[in-house]
Amino acid sequence: MTSLDKPTTEETSADTSADDARAVTEAALFEAFGGVRGMVETVLPGLLFVSIYTVNKNLHMSALAALGVALVMVVVRLARRDTVKHAFSGVFGVGFGVVFAMMTGNAKDFYLPGMLYTLGLAVAYIGTAMAGVPLIGLMLGPVFKENLSWRTRNPGRKKAYTKASWAWGLILLAKCAILFPLYWWADTTQLGWVLVALKIPPFLLAVYLTWVFLAKAPPPIDVFAEMEAEERAEEERKAAAAEEGEGAPAGRHRRS
Repeated sequence: MTSLDKPTTEETSADTSADDARAVTEAALFEAFGGVRGMVETVLPGLLFVSIYTVNKNLHMSALAALGVALVMVVVRLARRDTVKHAFSGVFGVGFGVVFAMMTGNAKDFYLPGMLYTLGLAVAYIGTAMAGVPLIGLMLGPVFKENLSWRTRNPGRKKAYTKASWAWGLILLAKCAILFPLYWWADTTQLGWVLVALKIPPFLLAVYLTWVFLAKAPPPIDVFAEMEAEERAEEERKAAAAEEGEGAPAGRHRRS
């Protein structure tokens, strides 16, 4: 290999920096969307509901079993002092489903709140992307320690967040286009098994596209580090001013 073929230090540093950025992006997405455990907590209550209902057609037993396992997952997280936001969201979703199903006596209504939430979320993703304040950016900004700096100081990153929000919105709309006709035309078990099957794949596709867009975007601006640097600089200025103030009377005394 000639000297011209050898990678320069700058090229190596750039590659390392890009790899670091991708790793940070992967870790942040994993944290924001709950990772494997979050996916299990999302799928398990609905899977338990449709499994029990398929066997015995007992709405009350199916609904209470789903709610029970959701509560158990929250208790486990609390006992381990883990982040509980994904488990709590699962409990609320299952709880609304149980209430709807019990009130109407229709087992399919167990799935209706979650389906309406998915539709609302799809509209929110697309609406915020069109408004120039993409929802993915609002969600991930604090995770990347950039808050809303991407809106005015990092246009490349704003563009990536906009693309990601469009991706999430369109994927969720496609999911709704499958589920809502089934809600009207299919029976409870058919709807339930299709819904369980559609829990993970669309989610993984949306997360993957988000990773692709952000991996190609400029790195986030760490506003927390900037604030800390400003605070340190301000403390140093105050310390320097205090030292000058203490030294001035001594100098005047020696002259006198």
